[in-house]
Amino acid sequence: MAVKRTVALRYAGSDTALEVAEDGEVEDVRERFAAAHRVRFGYVREAEIEIAAGRVEVVVERVAPVLPARATGALPAPRRVQAMWTGGALREGVPVWGMEEVPAGAVVEGPALLLDAHASVVVDVGWRAGMSDDGVLRVERVGPGSGTGTGTGTGTGEREADAVSVAVHANLYMSIAGQMGTVLERTAVSTNIRERRDFSCALFDAHGGLVANAPHIPVHLGAMGETIRSLLAAHPAPPPGTVYATNHPAAGGSHLPDVTVITPVHDAAGRLLYILANRGHHADVGGLTPGSMPPTSRTLADEGVALEHLPIVVAGRLQRDAILGAFTAGPHPARRPLDNLADLEAQIAANHAGARLVAAAMGRTSPATFLAHMAHVQAQAAALVARAVAALPAGTRRFADALDDGAPIVVTVTATGERLAIDFTGSAPAHAGNLNAPRAVTMAAVIYVVRALVGAPIPLNAGCLAAVDVVIPPGSILDPPPGAAVVAGNVETSQRIVDVLLGALGLAAASQGTMNNLTLGGADWAYYETIGGGAGATPHAPGASAVHTHMTNTRITDAEVLEARFPVRVERFAIRRGSGGDGRHRGGDGVVRTLRLLAPAEVALVTERRTRPPFGLDGGAPGARGHDLLDGALLPGRAHVRAPAGATITVETPGGGGCGAPPPKSQAARDAD
Repeated sequence: MAVKRTVALRYAGSDTALEVAEDGEVEDVRERFAAAHRVRFGYVREAEIEIAAGRVEVVVERVAPVLPARATGALPAPRRVQAMWTGGALREGVPVWGMEEVPAGAVVEGPALLLDAHASVVVDVGWRAGMSDDGVLRVERVGPGSGTGTGTGTGTGEREADAVSVAVHANLYMSIAGQMGTVLERTAVSTNIRERRDFSCALFDAHGGLVANAPHIPVHLGAMGETIRSLLAAHPAPPPGTVYATNHPAAGGSHLPDVTVITPVHDAAGRLLYILANRGHHADVGGLTPGSMPPTSRTLADEGVALEHLPIVVAGRLQRDAILGAFTAGPHPARRPLDNLADLEAQIAANHAGARLVAAAMGRTSPATFLAHMAHVQAQAAALVARAVAALPAGTRRFADALDDGAPIVVTVTATGERLAIDFTGSAPAHAGNLNAPRAVTMAAVIYVVRALVGAPIPLNAGCLAAVDVVIPPGSILDPPPGAAVVAGNVETSQRIVDVLLGALGLAAASQGTMNNLTLGGADWAYYETIGGGAGATPHAPGASAVHTHMTNTRITDAEVLEARFPVRVERFAIRRGSGGDGRHRGGDGVVRTLRLLAPAEVALVTERRTRPPFGLDGGAPGARGHDLLDGALLPGRAHVRAPAGATITVETPGGGGCGAPPPKSQAARDAD
């Protein structure tokens, strides 16, 4: 019998605990935790460590059972034969065996089928299956594959990759990005990142082309490519061991709370191979209001600290002083710079995890194969988008809508063969307030809509824009001059861009058209959330209710977490019944959310669709407008108020527009009216 004592430790402010041996002095336990954290996440922090749990485990040794060896012998005759599509053709007489019928040492040449009670194994043309003594089936490739691509599929870049290898690598790239996101979520301090998952992770090629992403935040993912290209323009040969942080709109940023961490990765000779990046919404980066979402900002400086390709790691060493210096500088510095530092460390760790996963993937195949497929998946996306564009009705369509203050967002879409032209000429000039959408955000909205045209599970990547020509007037609300305020453009104007694009293409009525941004804060705390609403109906289906739509894909913080960490109580969170527009397909309903303040707080609201309802399509009715209330009194769509303890904030979010004329009412229904 053996007794094992362990303790689960975590950094204060983090939810991720690591279990280490408890024996020895306190300093020994601390060192074990630091070593485990470095192995798991690639870094350690200068922060307090707290005990999450303790465990005592008593182990009694038992003799392991001896499993019978699998019988050997010759492969029996198949139980039957059948037709199977393989190698690009329908083949008759393909043998079928039960898995239990294959003896140890037997080899099954493809094409063949192996069946058991829970699974079917297809041994394709050019593949071979062998059964080991311990009953493990191993399948290996021994000849030309059965992909449906036109090339021979070497995967080295010398010839066109086959469809199977492209699909495998596309999912591999997305998996790496997804695992990067898991590390970031588990190690960040900000509730926005940890609970709401307001972050995105992606893999880029050495030229800054987006290769693949996890299914995170659309407004981040399309914009990050602009950030990477801006970095490469400023630093054409970024040195190995350097990591950069950027949130400046002129460098591809979205708005200042969204900080992008970029890690160029090199080979042993110093050649840039690929780039990893992630963008996370920090709880506060300064500005006029806690949470860095000021409704009344008129310049970028009003919105907080701006970083433009700041080196935060140099030669592998964290630049702690430079980071804290940047976040405490300027007219409106960050309120909790140590939290910004902690979130940046988590973002660095996420990229480090991605680099480790890429190295492992390259070890399983080869660097040449891994890197060549970056181009292949982008080429696949380009071909699928071109095919989707070719299916659109040829011709030109113009569509216009406006923000609540009347600023027009106009798009002209022209489909010609396999090319799509998108022209935003006619949209408003640069906004005097903060509704300006940086060019990177406008492009993010475009790539989101174009990707939505493709009815196939492909990564959102740079190839999606290969068949698209985009015109954005410089100096407009969709490409403002440097120094313009942008905080609402990222979250609100981006939604309107998507609505007018989908309207021009005849694909959907307007969704709620806002992220319903609510920020609460005091001297030493800040909380930010976006609130879902109604989705617009389409010609084929009604809109979903109570969801985040289009350019946001965040969660809302669980009531239990919100109430445990902030002086706030959730009093109501419900679907706003009947707020979706009527039509042959109804728009989705919005929500009603009421929060009661348990301490005095500054309240900032950045919302849209409060005066102009979400439009319907093809005769569908518009969705209901949204409302914001303080203790029942109506607030404007963009508001900044100081509220006392006990006050209630209620947000009623818009519904989606309906699509198609509603069916005529029966006589009984008309009589009831």
